[in-house]
Amino acid sequence: MAVIQSKMDNFCVSGSNNKNPARFTRRGFIGGVTAGAAAASLHGTAFAQTAPEATNPRFFGRIFRLPPFAQPSQRVLEALRELGRPGGLMDARDPLHEGPIRLITNPELSPNNVDNPFHTAGTTFLGQFIDHDFTFDLNSQLGVPTEPETSPNTRVPTLSLDSVYGGGPGANPELFDPGDRVKFRVESGGLFEDLPRRSDRVAIIADPRNDENLMIAGLHVAFLLAHNRAVDEARARGVPSNQVYNEAKRLVTWHYQWIILNEFLPQIIGFGLTQDILRHGRRHYRPAAGQHFMPVEFQGAVYRFGHSMVRPSYRANLAGDNGNPFFGFIFDPAGQGQSDPVDLRGRARARRRFIGWQTFFDFGDGEVRPNKRIDTRISTALFNLPLQAIATGDPPTALPQRNLLRHVTWSLPSGQAIANAMGIPVLGPDSFPELRQFNVGFDSSTPLWYYILKEAQVLGDGITLSGIGARIVGEVFIGLLQLDPSSYLASQPSWRPTFPRRTADRFTTVDLLTYARVDPASRRQ
Repeated sequence: MAVIQSKMDNFCVSGSNNKNPARFTRRGFIGGVTAGAAAASLHGTAFAQTAPEATNPRFFGRIFRLPPFAQPSQRVLEALRELGRPGGLMDARDPLHEGPIRLITNPELSPNNVDNPFHTAGTTFLGQFIDHDFTFDLNSQLGVPTEPETSPNTRVPTLSLDSVYGGGPGANPELFDPGDRVKFRVESGGLFEDLPRRSDRVAIIADPRNDENLMIAGLHVAFLLAHNRAVDEARARGVPSNQVYNEAKRLVTWHYQWIILNEFLPQIIGFGLTQDILRHGRRHYRPAAGQHFMPVEFQGAVYRFGHSMVRPSYRANLAGDNGNPFFGFIFDPAGQGQSDPVDLRGRARARRRFIGWQTFFDFGDGEVRPNKRIDTRISTALFNLPLQAIATGDPPTALPQRNLLRHVTWSLPSGQAIANAMGIPVLGPDSFPELRQFNVGFDSSTPLWYYILKEAQVLGDGITLSGIGARIVGEVFIGLLQLDPSSYLASQPSWRPTFPRRTADRFTTVDLLTYARVDPASRRQ
């Protein structure tokens, strides 16, 4: 860590005028974020763009009313595609020919794609699961400017497990067990549990994206099983039959929200900033009561930081492949059309296609693996997605290209403009020399996704988000919880988890997986 601190101490970043460099430590930077934003708020100079205005939970919206990072010319579109292309600047160039096992056991093979020793591999997929809970854009087109306020969000912008529960037994009876209408359907057909599926292997779930890969599908099943156990326990406590479903849903949802606020957020933005927002309030994401919405700065750019954490390959389980571990790339073109793909894509059922969670979360057995650092290098396997992993089924198939073109879709401001509006020190052109080659001004007006990845890389050493990325993520998460009257944070802030847990004062993802009985001890595997 001394090396990390030394790097932070020596890092120079331009001030808001991009002319006078200011030298600061990472601790000083974070402190400056808090003090600077507070001072700007007192003087009324920095937040004219963030005043509350009428918004609609059913549609996307904006936090900042700022000019777009660039005009959507053909030259800019081509530069974005070039920046995010396979083999380009953002490609970590992992040697996929070495195979999925060696890329895990020999991390030195990927010098551009460094492990994060403070996150486990499951952090990535918990983040993806959460994303699918509160945002789903099925209407906008990549690279075609669209007003967010006219584009529906087909998920409810709350942390309410919308992607799991759908409309409930009345509106979505297909999700539930015909023999017990308040319990979810769960199937097998493999060595362990699986999502319920149609004959064509399409999952019967509220959000089809939760069958995109094996890990996200496994998390979805864990929540189904946790709910079913909560139903059994509610009945055992004598909860009236007409209240059992709602009580089980409330408990599972509140434990999920607890994990987000007390485990996930501190991991990705830091404990200190999480507590600062809870204690001192939100400064930028401030919709009026009943008007909470999904901001496109978050949905279209900042929260996509998780794509940088994805590994090229994973060990799915320890003994599912005829008694051997099942290793696979996250996506591999060779898996296309296979009934039991060689990769970890979803929409398939076979005995080995389940998740051994000891690889992804720390059960104390030494089997857990890390994810990748948050930086501007993306695992090579994400530059050739299968079309089934894209909600619209349309190219491009390079995930970074898709993320960058979305900046044009939503006319997103540059990272520098948002930093100025937030009163946070700006990363100036000297921080982005690699972007000058595109000759469209990206070094001084940087696409927001790239900007927050670079912030994390140079200010947080890739361990956590920093600067504007950290604050936007923290404020949106906490804001959605505070503005949802059914969340535990809004309705019963003194509530504490009631499900069994390993440590009296904590409840973690490991505890939830154990409660769902998908943990290694319950499976004896």
